[in-house]
Amino acid sequence: MLAYKKEFLQNLYRTMVRIRLFEEKVGECFLGGELPGFVHLYIGEEAIATGLLSELNQDDYVASTHRGHGHCIAKGAKIKPMMAEIFGKSTGYCKGKGGSMHIADFSVGMLGANGVVGGGINLAVGAALAAKMKKSGQVAVTFFGDGGANRGTVHEGMNMAAIWKLPVIFVCEFNQYASTTPSSYGTSVPNLAVRAQGYNMPGVTVDGNDVFAVNEAAKKALEYVRAGNGPYMLEFKTYRIKGHYVGDPELYRSKQEVQDHFDKNDPLKNFAKVVLAKKWLSQKDMDAIYAEVAAEVKTAVDDARKDPYPTDSELFNDYYVEGGVN
Repeated sequence: MLAYKKEFLQNLYRTMVRIRLFEEKVGECFLGGELPGFVHLYIGEEAIATGLLSELNQDDYVASTHRGHGHCIAKGAKIKPMMAEIFGKSTGYCKGKGGSMHIADFSVGMLGANGVVGGGINLAVGAALAAKMKKSGQVAVTFFGDGGANRGTVHEGMNMAAIWKLPVIFVCEFNQYASTTPSSYGTSVPNLAVRAQGYNMPGVTVDGNDVFAVNEAAKKALEYVRAGNGPYMLEFKTYRIKGHYVGDPELYRSKQEVQDHFDKNDPLKNFAKVVLAKKWLSQKDMDAIYAEVAAEVKTAVDDARKDPYPTDSELFNDYYVEGGVN
């Protein structure tokens, strides 16, 4: 008996491939001198965003990080305006003014990526507070890394969410490095989920390279939060395959270490191994999805290259909301 519907499995794979190919192309374009600013890639962490955000409703909220492309894609943002934004074009989600670290799409609950480490925590707590006050049934999910876990905003947000029993899930993507600092040096405990006990909320550590384990953990967390029990913490163990940013010389780790981790923990290969062994999907199924996504990404890049930059006259537009807030 199939444990998951075939369409769901196809969507999981499609999302992970879309993130992988999008990020590979962004890295290629940046190194080719086509992109302004800096870009931080999500390669190796695709199973987390995919397995978790596939369980959210469209109007649920997500507050992201500087490494946010994967979260955007998994929440349902479209890759054409995402790519255009990264290229700095007027057709981008933020009309070319935000760039890689500030993509947002409120129509799918994506509150935005954030260039400040730990900066999305209190935005998600605020969104969760609003949802509780409105009794809308919405939840908020906020991401941070093992480096961000040591920022004061994380602890402030967790404490407030626990006191007020807010519907928010705190997600730690434990990817082993905070910029150039290894987790063995920067954190006081091997599993950061233990810190949830200090706020009287559940905290669970999960293999973040296994999309099925992520998905099952997400279901339990969402059931708990939606029932009005308050916040929940999920810690996903993973590994940042690329440097902190594209072009990072990575003097703090060896190429062999990176390769060893990728060989053992590539989320896409892990997925394929399971579905092929259980005959849930065929290689033909996956090849068709891969080809479809590759064409989609190519079109997004081709269009972004042709799209116009914002004009000088738009420089001071969109700073304020017109008409006030209801």
